Amino acid sequence: MRYAVLRSVGDGSAFPRGRVGRRLRRAAHLSLVGTTLLIGGATAPVQPSQARTVAALPEAGSAADPGAPARPVAAWNDFCARYPAECTVDLAEPAVITLTPTVWHTLTTVNRRVNARIKPITDMAHWGVVDRWDFPDDGFGDCEDIQLLKRRMLAERRLPRRALRMTVVIDEIGEGHAVLMVRTDRGDLILDNKTNAVLPWQRTGYTFVKREGQDGKAWVSLNNGTSPVTTANR
Repeated sequence: MRYAVLRSVGDGSAFPRGRVGRRLRRAAHLSLVGTTLLIGGATAPVQPSQARTVAALPEAGSAADPGAPARPVAAWNDFCARYPAECTVDLAEPAVITLTPTVWHTLTTVNRRVNARIKPITDMAHWGVVDRWDFPDDGFGDCEDIQLLKRRMLAERRLPRRALRMTVVIDEIGEGHAVLMVRTDRGDLILDNKTNAVLPWQRTGYTFVKREGQDGKAWVSLNNGTSPVTTANR
């Protein structure tokens, strides 16, 4: 939001000189102060930090209810064999994050920065296989690689990994797609490489299929729908 700033014009030379001039200038100043008070200047001004705090958080939403246990895609199992710590569930961590303005800023910043940093490429072009989950440390990756990097960066910023769940969806063109679901006390939010906006899961337009479980290595279904075989979608 932009704010207009009123500036005085001229050097005040229009006022008569001497004592009369000083009195007129003082009267004009007091009149301006009075006008400011009448239009609301008497209230304490909202500091920029306060404005950001009020406006930063999204409206409270809902959680995506988990269903029956589900199998992850095969590429996830291969990823876990190479990075077992990434797939370990620490039950001592909270399953839901308290969404403060600071956490919201962290989510939106990481989402935007990773989206800008990683250039999309299919796994076939990148790795020579149909579907591979890995970190895009060379600057290239597809949807799941990009979300894995976001999750790693958020964990490095002390967000609990247990509340950061890799999730499989059917996207707007009917293909398998991976996003990162962040479980918060204001509903489940989605980090996605297709948009810089962090959205409540209901507003993405996706069909949610399954995500990592929070109590063990087994995944959980989200709508008991058909599961895509791969998520090889940029």
